[in-house]
Amino acid sequence: MATSKVLRPIDILLVEDNPGDVRLTQEALRNGKVLNRLFVVSDGVEALEFLRREGKYADAPRPDLILLDLNMPRMDGRECLAILKADPDLRRIPVVILTTSEAEQDILRSYDLHANCYISKPVDLEQFIKVVKQIREFWVSIVHLPGEGV
Repeated sequence: MATSKVLRPIDILLVEDNPGDVRLTQEALRNGKVLNRLFVVSDGVEALEFLRREGKYADAPRPDLILLDLNMPRMDGRECLAILKADPDLRRIPVVILTTSEAEQDILRSYDLHANCYISKPVDLEQFIKVVKQIREFWVSIVHLPGEGV
């Protein structure tokens, strides 16, 4: 007999520099039945400060999931991902690449850097919201995340 997974609120860190994509992601996550808290930073430097609880992020929670864009100022998603996955304290946090790039080299490089998933952002508004909802559904309802006692 299968046991049902107990759903708990999860903390999601969105690393995204496009305000429109941030709003769409917030809307898609808000419209679900699953409780979650979304934290937003605009580039890789800020993401690492958040994850390491530095400066203004001293009280930041450890996210259960990271949604990471590749193309950002200061430090892009590739460099951020490489640093994240090389850090023993952070490498177990699942990272979903959520980017406009469909380039094979970006896909391969992301998986070489140990991304857990690579998703190209749809251009269509409704499709984008649908994709974010599916990400939430999969990572919240199906996957066992680190720290769940499994």
